[in-house]
This record gives sequence, structure tokens and C-alpha cells, in this order.
Amino acid sequence: MSDTETLTVDGDEIAIETLPLDAWHRARGGRMVEFAGYHMPVQYEGIMAEHLWVRESAGLFDVSHMGQLVFRAEGRVDVVAAIESLLPADIAGLGEGKQRYSLLLNEDGGILDDLMVTRLPLVHPFAALEEEGVSEPTGWSPLDGDTPDLDSPQFYMVVNGATKIDDIAHLLEFLPDGIAINHLEDQALLALQGPKAIDAMARLVPGVADLVFMTAGAFDWNGVPLWISRSGYTGEDGFEISVPAEHVEALADALTAQPEVKPIGLGARDSLRLEAGLPLYGHDLDPETTPVQADLGFALSKRRREVGDFMGATPILAERAAGAERKRVGLLIEGRQPVREGAGVVDAAGAEIGRVTSGQFQH
Repeated sequence: MSDTETLTVDGDEIAIETLPLDAWHRARGGRMVEFAGYHMPVQYEGIMAEHLWVRESAGLFDVSHMGQLVFRAEGRVDVVAAIESLLPADIAGLGEGKQRYSLLLNEDGGILDDLMVTRLPLVHPFAALEEEGVSEPTGWSPLDGDTPDLDSPQFYMVVNGATKIDDIAHLLEFLPDGIAINHLEDQALLALQGPKAIDAMARLVPGVADLVFMTAGAFDWNGVPLWISRSGYTGEDGFEISVPAEHVEALADALTAQPEVKPIGLGARDSLRLEAGLPLYGHDLDPETTPVQADLGFALSKRRREVGDFMGATPILAERAAGAERKRVGLLIEGRQPVREGAGVVDAAGAEIGRVTSGQFQH
């Protein structure tokens, strides 16, 4: 899906990939920066203006750097039990087209990534990709004579771009043989966010307004198969749209032709998620931080806590019972002085009691 170039920074060679909409962003004045190994637009007309536009209307974000994965069983393996061994979410209770926020954990209870997982219907647009051989399964060690179990549940997972390669390696190491992971490298991903996103989206895709928060479904746009969820990372209503990379430019053109929609860069995406209190992996979350410390206890489902059979359960549940020594909290800053990541937080006596993991101007 992407082209790669190599840059030398401080004597080290760094591979930076180019996403399908790279020229599209540049033609619209996008200021490009390296993010998660990709050239991506940090802003267009300005971060503050873009932030306010999303809060009042609708903004289009290119998040094609993120990893899109499909899981299915090959033969006699229980794909639900396999995924539940690594995530603390109630995957068994997830209905078709239902989406859930979850965490990929290590054995010490640290967070390797945060992600979204959806149970797919038996008929979904990604199945056609597998049949056509566009995106081959990776890391699959089938048992002799096993064939795809077409009636077995299949799951769609979106993981962070900076961690997707490590995530896949972790999944391949710990999932049992007979689970196929299909990395959808030929799919782009767009996010349309804001209170007027529904108006713009409904004009182009009939039926999309029937989706409610944290649900998803298959749709058709001018003969192009789309997988759309009603979710996002801004604190606003909106949609995330998986689209074949060869059609993403046409879809981006159609969306930004709507009067409510403007393209929005990474800078406003960061300020929007921070204003909404949403964590960013690699800053607020990392392998040394547990869900309890990150104040993400809601991601530990009741049934999974009671059984305690997910990776990292023992230290996490012990910490949950005893209380965490540190915890992610929000701070309201007085004045216009920006508070930067890494700054210390001190008490009235001047003793450091914490540190800033994400910071912005006070709007």
C-alpha cells in the first residue's frame, strides 16, 4: 500500500513510508512530518482552527498508518478463546457488528497497545480480499488437513501504527497454531469526526445513520465496499472507514466536497483527544504501565476479572485490589503557558509527585 524512502538522521538510517493519500495531503497544503514511521500531515490551516472546526462541524483524518487485522480460525481452534487469552475484554459476549476497546498486555500486566476489536458478520468486505489473494494470512501454522472454518467467528482489530509490527509479532508468539492473522495492508483508514459528520456521511452512504456508537457494518459506496464503525478518537460523534487503498482518494474527495468537512492534521487530532481525556500510546500508555495505573479499569470486563485467565491477570488483579501507587489523572492548567510532556508535577512543598505524559495549551 505504501512506498518507502530512507532518511539519515544523526548517522542512523530511518525508513519512512508514504501512504496512499500523500500527494492528496500535499496538494491541499498539508505540512508533512514523520509520525510512526510515515509521512503524515500535522496541520493544514492551523492546529487551533482545525481543532475548533472539528468541535463545531466535521473533520477528515487520514489514519491509514494504523494496523488493520482480521482473525479467523483454521480448523478446530477456538478463535474466541485464543483472543481472550491475550485481551481482558469479553470477546465471547461481543455480538456481530459490535465493537469494543481493549488492551494488548504482557505477562507483567503492562500495556503493549490499546486497540479496537469488532466481531465481523459471516459476510464482510475483508472476506473477498482473502478469497482474491490480495492480502495473505501471516503467521498461520495449520494442523494437517485443516481448512478454514467459514462458520467460526471472525474478528477485525485496529491497532496503533507505531506498534503494529510488534503487536503482530506478539500475537504470533502467543496465539495457538490454527489462528490466521490477515494484515490488511491494502486497506486505507479514514476517520470523519465532529457533530456534523453524520450529515456528510449520510449523503454519501445510505443507511450509515442506523449505526449507533461502537457498532460497525459493511456498506457500499458507488460499488466500493466499505467497513464503517461509529467511533473515533476525538470525543466527538463520527465514523472510522476502512476502504480499499485504490479508492481512498476518490472517497476523500467526496467527503471533503461536503460543506461540513475539512481535512484535519495530526496536531488537532492530538489536542482533541487530550481535551477528551483519551490516552495516547507511547506517551500515557507503555509496557511499564498497567490498566489500573492508566485508569482504564473499564477495559477489564467483569467476567474476565472473575475468571482471571488473560495474560497479565495475576499482577493486574492484585494491584486492582491493593490500589495503584501511581495513576493517570487529568490536570487543568491556569493561564496560557503550555505544559510539555516530561514536566514534573510538584506539591505545595516543592516535592515532585508526578510527571506530565501529555500536554497542550489551555484553550
